[in-house]
Amino acid sequence: MNPTDVFAALANDTRLRCLVLLVEHDELCVCELTHAIGAAQPHVSRHLAQLRELGLVSDRREGLWVYYRIHRALPDWARSVLKETASGVRAQPPFAADAQALDRMPNRPSAQGCARATR
Repeated sequence: MNPTDVFAALANDTRLRCLVLLVEHDELCVCELTHAIGAAQPHVSRHLAQLRELGLVSDRREGLWVYYRIHRALPDWARSVLKETASGVRAQPPFAADAQALDRMPNRPSAQGCARATR
């Protein structure tokens, strides 16, 4: 994993916000990330695909939904960077608002699926 690519990924607002949420949660559906960040699904999905290509996140499909998590094979140095970054910014805007929006999201995938949450 190239450190320049990792830090370039962190330099983008959407990717950084997704990564902070993923550090704080084991796994999130794309619909949860779009709800929390308040961005359109294609925009968030495009950035998640970039993170996946870099090896920062992995995904899995369940029916129509795609779930993302921090990649389990992430090198220790990169995992430490993500954890320290999340720890340092979690109380700052927009990261605190993202976490609150996610906590308030109705019909999260762990319940019935996120189809109703995105309509």
